[in-house]
Amino acid sequence: MNIRLATLAETDALNGLVERAVRELSIGYYSPAQIDSALRYMFGIDTQLIQDGTYYVADMDGQLAGCGGWSRRRTLYGGDQSKTAADQILDPTREAGRIRAFFVHPRFARRGVGQAILAACEAAAQHAGFRQLELAATLPGEPLYRALGYTPDERTSIPFPDGQSLPIVRMHKLLI
Repeated sequence: MNIRLATLAETDALNGLVERAVRELSIGYYSPAQIDSALRYMFGIDTQLIQDGTYYVADMDGQLAGCGGWSRRRTLYGGDQSKTAADQILDPTREAGRIRAFFVHPRFARRGVGQAILAACEAAAQHAGFRQLELAATLPGEPLYRALGYTPDERTSIPFPDGQSLPIVRMHKLLI
């Protein structure tokens, strides 16, 4: 497995990976209507992360196996389609960095892809001065984050304009 920074030229391929991951790995956690709404309003690549050099890709067997990133910006979740304003920079001495937009191709699920990308993100965020990270876990992602030391803070739901909502779990981890 090779972990590397994503490029803007890969945005379409990454969005395709996101859709496949969400549609296949969310079955049993979310309804088809919730999955459709999440893809329409929330899930997708945030190209600001790629521009910031904080979004990673895992390649396995010559294919995109997964993607995910960290951020020094305030946004906690959402792709380009959910952006409405400029994304403020966080102060690493007072605020938690963000873990963002983790998706694994179903063919590579449970093979260490998410864990490898998360390790790269945590190391980079710590190098940037962050002492704590936070994230909004999907229900299928929660077990991975728990296993890797993230603590649940709050169970909540993200409402969508079409009346659907998506249950998530806000979680955090100290890097010290």
